[in-house]
Amino acid sequence: MTNMQDREKAFEAKFALDEELRFKAEARRNKLLGFWAAGLLGKSDAAAYAAEVVAADFEESGHEDVVRKIRADFDAAGIVQTDEEIRLKMLELLSEAVTQIQNG
Repeated sequence: MTNMQDREKAFEAKFALDEELRFKAEARRNKLLGFWAAGLLGKSDAAAYAAEVVAADFEESGHEDVVRKIRADFDAAGIVQTDEEIRLKMLELLSEAVTQIQNG
């Protein structure tokens, strides 16, 4: 019975670690996305804007709240980017964020 309990604890620990890494990767992606969008928007304080994008992700589960924030800011500034282009950039930056986290 101890082997099953040890195995269960190991699975729970792995799940917790995976969730923590996913959270860190998504937060890093949102920060990178914020810097990318800040550049297109001509923001003078890109770090502050990136922090706004990271904070936007806490409005609801999933990443659509981030897409809506970027979309609204782009629309207000007259930046032409489709939702699909924003989502594609998010995928690219998620890959970059995972690499950055893995490399320390």
